[in-house]
Parts: sequence; structure tokens; C-alpha cells
Amino acid sequence: MEDAVARLYDTFPFPPDPILEEAPPGYNWRWCWQSAYGFCTGGLAPNKDNPRILDAGCGSGVSTEYLAHLNPHAHIVAIDISRGTLEVAQTRIRKTVPPYRSITFHQLSLFELEQIAGEFDLINSVGVIHHTPDPVKALQCLAHKLAPGGIMHIFVYAHIGRWEIRLMQEAIELLGQGAGIPTTDLQRRVSLGRQIFASLPPDNRLVQREQNRWALENQRDECFADMYLHPLEVNFTIDSLFPMIDQSGLEFAGFSNPTVWQLDKLLGSNPELMQYAQQLSPRQRYRLIELLNTDIAHYEFFLYRPPLAHLPIDSDQALLNGIPLRQPCLQGWESQVLFDPDYQVVHLTDLEYEFMRQCDGNRSIQALCAEGNYDLGMVRGLLAKRLILIKF
Repeated sequence: MEDAVARLYDTFPFPPDPILEEAPPGYNWRWCWQSAYGFCTGGLAPNKDNPRILDAGCGSGVSTEYLAHLNPHAHIVAIDISRGTLEVAQTRIRKTVPPYRSITFHQLSLFELEQIAGEFDLINSVGVIHHTPDPVKALQCLAHKLAPGGIMHIFVYAHIGRWEIRLMQEAIELLGQGAGIPTTDLQRRVSLGRQIFASLPPDNRLVQREQNRWALENQRDECFADMYLHPLEVNFTIDSLFPMIDQSGLEFAGFSNPTVWQLDKLLGSNPELMQYAQQLSPRQRYRLIELLNTDIAHYEFFLYRPPLAHLPIDSDQALLNGIPLRQPCLQGWESQVLFDPDYQVVHLTDLEYEFMRQCDGNRSIQALCAEGNYDLGMVRGLLAKRLILIKF
């Protein structure tokens, strides 16, 4: 089965982003060590200016490239099961990352991670463990490589939000059998899948779902094959996701797309229902959300290995002693109108803007408040918007 997965990505290296001659555009804050650590704790990682990072399932190197540029002093190890995809990744890195950077590649599966020495402060594994024959064991293998106080970002598929993909996967498989197309002839199976979509009536729900959600990215055969021809795919629900996390020995730090998991967006117009929901456990509320929002097609979240120091934001004195720094993943600074880490537009007040200008990493919040007309309520507001991080 692992050979079949490797064959798919040897044929269709994924993701198919073009290889550039310059640094990748923008940012993904989940791949920025300090930004990700700040999301999990509110503060900066202590004494970790040169973290050790594992890109577990690096694919064509898009994530590795961002990890390198967002963490310029990190030591990065990237692994993937596909030799062809790894070659693309190495070419990508050679184009935009200086040769003196510490980046190494290995053709390995997650189950062979013991061959890599040492532990890691940040592990990135996006879209990988759901393509393994034993996701629970795969996550455990990753967990064994996470250092105490380290964090891990995981992305896996959700069962409910991918219903139409599962149906089309089976339809392509059945018609592929009827046409006598070997499972190894991936190009012909991509063509077959496109024929199916083109032949279905326009009001067909599978066609409509494809057009509304996936058609733009699926113009590329690499994306179409990854979605509809994958030989091994495990989908999760909240009720299967958290037991897997429990077996990893790690702790759940939160979903990295928290706005998706806000119940008030679904039931906020009915206070009575919201009150009922508050009687549920957090996991039950997550389950309720995915039952009501059938567009949730994946889970993305952070795990950590204790101990992980969380920002004592409730303590005024602790906060006053902290040293603020601007969030590294902002677009448009220095301006009062900018994009936050999730590329949402933020309008800073005059005071917020002046405070952020003073966040040079040298002066404490107490010193800044003494110099300007700032208060802790405003500081906490900037923290809540993830526009600043705190160093202790």
C-alpha cells in the first residue's frame, strides 16, 4: 500500500505549486515557529531562536520552503515517501534557500522516523497520517520525536465534509474496472474521472459540489489525482479523532482554524439552544458543530508535549513584566490597516498603532505604558487579535 501511495506522488508530485526564483509569497503562520508557539501559549518560545523542525511528509517542498523562510535560523529535516516528489522539493529549496542553511531530506515513511536522530521543537505534518495504513501508530511515531515543550501541527480529513469525494472515488474505481484500466495507469484514471464529471447532468449534486468547492484547484491533474485517485485514505470524525490524540500521549492545544469551531455562528440566534450546548463537554460541542456544519472537510490542530508554559495573561503584574513584539506574520505593516495572520483586514486605532510601533523587543509593557497613554485592556486586545506576542 505504501508503494501505491509513493507511485501516486511519483507520477503527480503534490502540491503542484510552481518553483519560483524568489522567496514564496506571503506566509502561513502555522509554519512560523514563534507565531505557532504564540498561538498555543500566547508567548514566545524561551531560548529557542534556532528551533529544530521536522517537516513530516514534505511533498514537493512547498511547506519546507515556507518553514525555511519563516524560520531563518531553524535546523530543518524533511521526509517523504515519494522519491520523485522529494526531487521536486530539493529543486525548490535550491532555488530560493541559501546553501548554508541546515536543511536535509530523507526518503522515509512516518513509521521509519526512528532513523532520524534527536527530537524536534516543531513538527509539521499536513495531509499525511490519513494516508497511512495505521494513523494511530503514525501519530505515535511523530509524538516520539517531539521534544518536551514542543508543538506539532496536524491536518487530517473529516468524514462528513468529504462525502462527495468518497462517492466519486468509488465511482472512478468501478468504471476503471469496467474499462480495464489498471490502478497503476493513473493518467488514464484521471481522464476517466474527468469524463464522469463532464457526463453527469449539471444539477447533479456531485457536479455541483465539485464546481462550488474544488473545481478551481482540481484544474491541475495533480490535485485531481490526490483527491479522487488516492489508494489509501482514512477520514475522521470528532469521535475518532480525539481517541487517536489520546493514544499519542500528547495534549490538544486547539484547532488552528478556531473561527470554524465557534458554535454561536450556527446557533447564536437561539440563546436557549446555546445554553443547552454549554452543558456539553468541549468534545461534544465540537461534534455538534461538525454535525451542523457539513462543510468541515478537514481538521487542523496543534498538539504539544508537556510541559508547555502558557502566558499568564490573567495576571496584570505578569503581563506588565512581559516584553511585547510584533507578530511576525503580518501583511502591510507599517500601516494602520493591515492583514492579520489569517489575512483578515485589521484597522488599528491610533493608540494601537503607536503601541505596536514601540514593540521593539527591548522594553516591557510596564515601561511602554509609563511612557504612553496605553492600558492593559488595549494590550490584551492586541494579544487576542494575535497582533503581538509576549516574551518573558
